[in-house]
Amino acid sequence: MEFEHDTAQHRYLGREGEQVVCSLDYTEHGGVVSMTRTFTNPPFRGHGYAARITAHAVDEAEAAGLLVRPMCWYVAQWFDDHPEKSHLLA
Repeated sequence: MEFEHDTAQHRYLGREGEQVVCSLDYTEHGGVVSMTRTFTNPPFRGHGYAARITAHAVDEAEAAGLLVRPMCWYVAQWFDDHPEKSHLLA
């Protein structure tokens, strides 16, 4: 999967070829990225795409020195499943 970061729309897109399979929306304020929504297109659900795009967005936030506030249930669950990233929680 390839990732695209659309900074103007505050969105990450995950693509398989030309097909958008998942997305993650966020806002950023004061050094904190609030991850507000994840979405996987129904035909692609159950293949780990949401986890992959969440991991990518979290890694990018960490590289930029930002903290993360999970505002979406999926991102909160992802952090529960990845306690090694808990130092990034705002």
